[in-house]
Parts: sequence; C-alpha cells; structure tokens
Amino acid sequence: MTTESVDTPAGEARVTWHPARAARLVLALGHGAGGGIEARDLAALAAALPARGVTVALVEQPWRVAGKKVAAAPGTLDAGWRAVWPVLRRPGPPVVAGGRSAGARVACRTAVELDAAGVLALAFPLHPPGRPEKSREAELLGAGKPVLVVQGGRDPFGRPEEFPPPAGADPYELVEVAHADHGFAVPKKAGPTQEETLAAITGAVGPWLHRLIG
Repeated sequence: MTTESVDTPAGEARVTWHPARAARLVLALGHGAGGGIEARDLAALAAALPARGVTVALVEQPWRVAGKKVAAAPGTLDAGWRAVWPVLRRPGPPVVAGGRSAGARVACRTAVELDAAGVLALAFPLHPPGRPEKSREAELLGAGKPVLVVQGGRDPFGRPEEFPPPAGADPYELVEVAHADHGFAVPKKAGPTQEETLAAITGAVGPWLHRLIG
C-alpha cells in the first residue's frame, strides 16, 4: 500500500493504492459526504480485489484531506475527481470509476467525459431520506457506461425496489445487500453477519469487474 498527494483546483487530494500483481484493471473509489476511505465497503474491496487482479485506488477528496467536516459542493467534487484521473490512469490498465454515496454520484456524472471503463455505485443516494420526490435517478441513468449498483436492502437513501427500471444503451445492474443500511451495516439479529455482508459485496463486485475486461 502506498499513498500519494495530487494537486487539484479544489486543493490537495490523496490516493491510497492497493496494487495487484499484473493488474488488468484499476478500480478507483471515492468516499461519501459523511466519512472517508475507512468506510467498511471501501476497505473490504481494497483488501479483497488485489488478489483477483484488480488494483484498488482509494481517493480522498480535498475537503477531507484538509480536515473539513462538511463536503464540498458537487461541482467542486467533480473538479477534484477530474484532476486525480490522470494519476489513476498512469498504471496503464482501464480504470473503473466508483465510490460510495456522494462518491458514486461523482463517478456517474463524470464517467463519459473521463472515458471510464464502467461505474461502481456503492450505496447510491437515490434521494435524501424521506424525500423520494428529490430523485437523483438522472445521474444514474445518464452515466453512459456499464454501471453496477450495490444497495442495502434498508438504505434510507433509496431501497432497491425504489430504483427506476434500467434504460439506455448501457443499462445498470443492481445487487441488493440484504438487511444492510446506507453504510452496509446489518443488525446483529438480521441473519447474515457483518463479515458475510461484506463478503457478499466483494463477491458481487469481483465478477462484474472481470466481465468488463472479458
């Protein structure tokens, strides 16, 4: 694991690399508005995927690196992500854009212009909690690349059954994570353990990534 700083128009960003030997793909993952790259789903993917030939790059947005508690505006987040992209492409393999929550929205909004190989949307915030009329489905449906959504079954930002039908030339796929909330935490009495829940996430993401590269 190595970490490097990247200058962006929004300030200093940071990339933490979890490299794979003879990597065939790079998965770049941004964090959400309420936390950083220590999120359980991001950490689980960074631990599991390098053994499967996927280098994982965890990207910290400038607001987080600067120690601020409030996330930057969407346009600033996009600018930071764009500035990091050349660093993510540097190893050579195709790059899949991804992230959790707000990071997933950034990946969707910028996938076409950055020519991402695909988009991994973890806990996509389809709408603010209790406000389904404030839908962000246009970002998801407009990603313009193959998309995998991994969504908790009890996510207040959008349960799986609330998602719109896939549409367009690159319809998205959706995997439900049973009993999980927005952070993919599961109640102790839910049935699957936390470890089994994280294994289900990595088990869904790995094969999807390998299908992208054939």
